[in-house]
Amino acid sequence: MSATTTSDVYYDPYDTALCEDPYPTFKRLREEAPLYYNEQFDFWAVSRYADVEAALIDHQRFRSGRGVILEMIQQNIEMPPGTLIHDEGRIHTIHRALLSRVFTPRSMTQIEPQVREICAAKLDELRERERFDWVVDFAEYIPMEVFGMLLGIPQEDREAVRQHAEEGMYAEPGKPKVYDDDQLLGRFYSDYVDYRYQHPGDDVTSRLLFTEFEDMDGVRRTLTKDEALVYLAVVAGAGNHTTNRLISWTAKVLADNPDQRRELAEDHSLIPNAVEETLRYEPSSTQIARSLGEDVELYGQTIPEGSAFLCLVGSAARDERAYEDPDRFDIHRQIGHHLTFGHGSHFCLGAALARLEGRVALEEALDRFPEWEIDREAMRMGSLTGVRGYESLPVTIP
Repeated sequence: MSATTTSDVYYDPYDTALCEDPYPTFKRLREEAPLYYNEQFDFWAVSRYADVEAALIDHQRFRSGRGVILEMIQQNIEMPPGTLIHDEGRIHTIHRALLSRVFTPRSMTQIEPQVREICAAKLDELRERERFDWVVDFAEYIPMEVFGMLLGIPQEDREAVRQHAEEGMYAEPGKPKVYDDDQLLGRFYSDYVDYRYQHPGDDVTSRLLFTEFEDMDGVRRTLTKDEALVYLAVVAGAGNHTTNRLISWTAKVLADNPDQRRELAEDHSLIPNAVEETLRYEPSSTQIARSLGEDVELYGQTIPEGSAFLCLVGSAARDERAYEDPDRFDIHRQIGHHLTFGHGSHFCLGAALARLEGRVALEEALDRFPEWEIDREAMRMGSLTGVRGYESLPVTIP
């Protein structure tokens, strides 16, 4: 039941059927229950663009320290320092500054030739086939291959890293995910870190290990091994899922809009904005969780301190108050600003890399496959709460 009306609208973030198409429910939430309370799962949510944006900016009242995923907050997981997206205050500033120095937009732009080579080589393999799975055979491969290159992970180990990242994000359909320490502490990467201590290279792992910073106590030092492992777990896990779903969503929405796909195939200069429109229209992350650092008044209701609170980014992306005709996909839309990468001090540091991978993957795909058809009976949606996208998207090439 909503907190502000007698509406019977119900939002269950674990409902797999709802995940297939959440937008009618999001629309009802915006209209009938802009502040929503779910008693069964004990969380509050806002769905309008202005409310979501305001909450993401207000890191004093809407806190990330207990996690940015609903299950993390409700399981009362103790977050290790260095997870960045969960850090707050001065420690967040310190950790973000450190990662910003090794993950700059300029450095991401400089790797475009390597990203293009990775995409082209994989697509050339698929070119000989009349049917392939856009997710399994392409979209899942690209982000982890790029991260493997950036992190200095040997080629022969990258598939194992990809599988580890996928397993770490798996949730049983219809149920909250249960998190454990190994997923947060990054122990899987221990051997890679040990190797880079002995054999530094020109890669993100080496830069993380040997870049000096001033810590909370004013001591100038480098990261400890445990801190570096947490960083790597965050970088590899966060970048893998959201980016592979972006690459998959471009295939889906352009198959649904073949005229616009034809425009992009003929004019690649339109592709960057098409990527932005895909990020708005089908955001990989439909919700960002916060916990309240104090009582908050919204829509005449008092939300108690400590409450779990969802910012429904997927709903904000289709809010009529922010976008004209928001349920229409339009590669020519003047988007301005969207919330898919978050907002404020916790804006996604990997946004430049995700945009680069999404753009290059689409450019190279359209060069080889100006048309494709989706097997809609065989496509299958993933099950992780708040991360919406396909785990299988079979396509045929005319």
